[in-house]
Amino acid sequence: MKLYLVQHGEALTKEVDPGRPLSPQGEQDVKRLADYLFQRGITMATIVHSGKMRAHQTADILAEKILLRGEAMAIKGIDPNDPVEDFVRKIPKYKHDTLLVGHLPFLARLVAYLITGNSQPVIVGYVPGSIVCLEMDPDRNWRISWMLRPECI
Repeated sequence: MKLYLVQHGEALTKEVDPGRPLSPQGEQDVKRLADYLFQRGITMATIVHSGKMRAHQTADILAEKILLRGEAMAIKGIDPNDPVEDFVRKIPKYKHDTLLVGHLPFLARLVAYLITGNSQPVIVGYVPGSIVCLEMDPDRNWRISWMLRPECI
């Protein structure tokens, strides 16, 4: 199984729009990411997001290109400061490749926890619109398979 962890695209500031939707640049970056994944035949059985506007918009753009069926779904427990251990306990319910759209510091802590067992070390350099692909090996250990940032697409 693979777990794709995406930081939402660049968002407008609270001063410009308190709802913090994607900025035009953020929308463009996420569309390029969606095209990149689609062109490489990467599809998802499930796409989940935090429910915050910028994550929802990011998930919807990705879902249009790579979600096999249905819609991206909001789930609880993946907000910026939520404990990662609660989500880790839910991972076994995802039987197929899954994409999660979320926020920092949650995503960085989740990657660290899955790789090292400790959520504190920062081991990936997320920027808005980044994706990290984790893969579970036969011994049920997680490994970083690859990472992509918007400037690389």
